[in-house]
Amino acid sequence: MMDEKTNLGTKSKDFLDWLSAWYANLQPMPFATAIAEPASAALCTVDMLNGFCYEGTLSSPRSAACVPPIANLFQRAYERGVRNLISIQEWHSEHAEEFKAYGAHCVRGTREAELVRELATLPFARDIEIVHKNSLHTIVDTTMEQWLGNHSVIDTFIVTGVCTDLCAYDLALDLKLRANVRDIPRRVIVPANCVNTYDLPVETANKIGALPHDGDLAHAYFLYMMALNKIEVVREIV
Repeated sequence: MMDEKTNLGTKSKDFLDWLSAWYANLQPMPFATAIAEPASAALCTVDMLNGFCYEGTLSSPRSAACVPPIANLFQRAYERGVRNLISIQEWHSEHAEEFKAYGAHCVRGTREAELVRELATLPFARDIEIVHKNSLHTIVDTTMEQWLGNHSVIDTFIVTGVCTDLCAYDLALDLKLRANVRDIPRRVIVPANCVNTYDLPVETANKIGALPHDGDLAHAYFLYMMALNKIEVVREIV
């Protein structure tokens, strides 16, 4: 049991060393292994929006770095016959309850809430299913619930987007647990190069009165949490 005198850096050193090695040794997965049957696979991305990548208070270069590999993965998936393409996107009301935790961002109808250009201008962009959400929840009370009901043949989901420890984690775990509760085999695959999370150093957080957030640790730890739940975490899909 942890008490106020516990130093996590010391107590958890062995685990943190193991986590660093585990993350460093993630292996790539061939495309054909990830998607054996294009008709029964879906490629999802979460919150690849201007407001997380390029402008606004929650934008981050770490999120923007995910854009090229995600766009590339969508292009390759489409070329190989995958037609179940989904973009789940923040589409907040003007006074969203979530703003109390994260501040105003991605308000519906603003540039922040628009899909990044690299995905919006793909030749097949009109075929991407857009799912709007008003919170971190990626499925609950969104059209994604109906989509899943209408696509019960899908047995493989590739999850990309931001943030690793927030919306991407919520989507990957929700997809896996929905299948688990019904004893349905379902693959959920997360390529580490296509997800990331923000970084807020302790010094900066103290200055602005916010909770700090170590992006590197949160990214690696939540990938581990996905793997712990039998989600297939790989370095990239090649």
